[in-house]
Amino acid sequence: MVGTSKGLLSLILIGVLLVGGPFTGPLRAQDSKRVETRPPYPNGSEVAFEWQYSCTSGKACSFNCSGSGGASSVTKLSIQLMTIPLGRENVAGIFYEYSTLQVPRANGFNITTGISTLACQVNGMDLDYSGSPKRNVSPGASPRKNEPPAVSSNIPR
Repeated sequence: MVGTSKGLLSLILIGVLLVGGPFTGPLRAQDSKRVETRPPYPNGSEVAFEWQYSCTSGKACSFNCSGSGGASSVTKLSIQLMTIPLGRENVAGIFYEYSTLQVPRANGFNITTGISTLACQVNGMDLDYSGSPKRNVSPGASPRKNEPPAVSSNIPR
């Protein structure tokens, strides 16, 4: 009887590997297809000013950018004020990238042609940085190897 149950378990294991095995290949292939991320806004855009926020607990932290959306349970937020080429002229816009307790990475934008306003309300978050951009890259893009982060800190190392 013990030999039969071991044989049955072996057959079940082989069946699971045969059925589930082909599904693991595409998952591993996705990691190898990852390429260097480009900024998620159009080429030629210039960031004029940026704000970096954080909220370690994610509780009671939210933001809302009028006309484009917002989120709650936010842990990290980056807002960039920029000019974006649109046809023959440049228009003002904001791009925001954020993380929540439920969503690791999300983003949005709002463009104005001069008729509407660009505004965001941030609630309960710590302002970590505001000023000219350190580099004209996506706020969510991680720095390359041996490259300093885009936002500097006053904490001694």
